[in-house]
Amino acid sequence: MNFRSILILIFAVMLFGCSSTEEKKEVAVEDQGISGTDVQAQGTGEDTGSGINALDDPNSPLSVRIIYFEYDSSDIRPQYRTTVEAHAAYLAANPNVIVTLEGHADERGSREYNLALGERRALSVKNKMTLLGASAGQIRTVSYGEERPAGVGSDESAWSQNRRVEILY
Repeated sequence: MNFRSILILIFAVMLFGCSSTEEKKEVAVEDQGISGTDVQAQGTGEDTGSGINALDDPNSPLSVRIIYFEYDSSDIRPQYRTTVEAHAAYLAANPNVIVTLEGHADERGSREYNLALGERRALSVKNKMTLLGASAGQIRTVSYGEERPAGVGSDESAWSQNRRVEILY
């Protein structure tokens, strides 16, 4: 086993070692019919036994749900690798959970280019998660390009908020 596999295994044991024996509920997924790949998930039903959902625990790496990218890049930055690994481990341990990865871009570039860049970003996160044990069938991707900005303005502060992938359960 390599170091990454051991780290994921330790994290999974720590995260789910005290889980309750209650039956896990399947994620309810509803197709909104917007683009054919736009899916909205309605909770996971996962309970760690501590009275708080692992996805809602602010002390958990799973609470980080936004991956930010450099300008014109789809490479996952080093500071987000742990976040992606944690979500991959969670998905691997919960095969009924489905996640949507929404790719976004800042306003620079054409509409078509930004849609493609948002897609590359979402696929980059998906590929990393599947390499770490998540099933490809658990992960949906959609790109909004520049259409749903998180930051308003035409400066680096706003642009850096818009170069992202949002992880939605």
